[in-house]
Amino acid sequence: MDDIACSNGISSGNGMNGKGHSSPNGYRKSCWYEEEIEENLKFCFALNSILHTGATQYQDIALLDTKPFGKALVIDGKLQSAEVDEFIYHESLVHPALLHHPNPNTIFIMGGGEGSTARETLRHRTVKKVVMCDIDEEVVDFCKAYLAANREAFCDPRLEIVINDARSELESRKECYDVIIGDLADPIEGGPCYKLYTKSFYEFSVKPKLNQGGVFVTQAGPAGIFSHTEVYSCIYNTLRQVFKYVVPYSAHVPSYADTWGWIMASDSPLVLSADEFDLRIKHKIRGENRYLDGKTFSSASTLSKAVRKSLDNETHVYTEGAARFIYGHGSACKQSHE
Repeated sequence: MDDIACSNGISSGNGMNGKGHSSPNGYRKSCWYEEEIEENLKFCFALNSILHTGATQYQDIALLDTKPFGKALVIDGKLQSAEVDEFIYHESLVHPALLHHPNPNTIFIMGGGEGSTARETLRHRTVKKVVMCDIDEEVVDFCKAYLAANREAFCDPRLEIVINDARSELESRKECYDVIIGDLADPIEGGPCYKLYTKSFYEFSVKPKLNQGGVFVTQAGPAGIFSHTEVYSCIYNTLRQVFKYVVPYSAHVPSYADTWGWIMASDSPLVLSADEFDLRIKHKIRGENRYLDGKTFSSASTLSKAVRKSLDNETHVYTEGAARFIYGHGSACKQSHE
């Protein structure tokens, strides 16, 4: 799991920590969440408290109350979403695909156990059925209990929750879907999800389960100026082998300490002007987006010169035998004192 360490930091003001305790020398003792982003680089922030830690059959879970980002869900040592900025990730994941589809009625979510992807999907007026398939029942139950923002979505009669491997579930179902969303954990070496980023999975499991004009979208890992070469570029190139139209886009998510990437794919053109994008938001989505509109998506899908060049030149195809992984994995919790 992630590192959770206690260390002394310089106090601002009266030297009090969150519980009102101070040390005689004017320093305060704080607990910090620490995640290794890459070799020689870590990201950490202060905690108010550790609300819950546990381990399921598949992964480690922690719910942290952080000072800068509110409640944060951590799985296998990687921060999955934080209360303050998760809307950036989930609006970016869900709405472009559903808005590019002319009339999305049926949606299949791979992963998404925390419920936020379902929440955003269910805001669309045309949606009649959402299947959320997550392999880890304990994570789903955990999020139902602890994440108040998604309780309404979990109770929506249009949502069907299935506990199963996404590949098995997709292949066993007779029906097809207008949009399939990959809200899977990052491809981590030894993790449960990396096989769901492969060419064979996209070609033989995902694409046959899309209705005509269907859209597939997946989160695709870090997409920063340096980090995009870990998995983002090769997931993009892999999808280009399977679908006619592929659109990569990205956004900065503060709690991830990086730019994050998504990739949308279809055999139908994926072209909307900013004005048409906004018009579809107005007519199709209940409530107001906090992050995404037409101009934002136009910006998000205009990648930097360096990243565009890298994606254009990428030749690696993601397969089970030639997988790539994002850096690191969580280690055991520890207490340290400086």
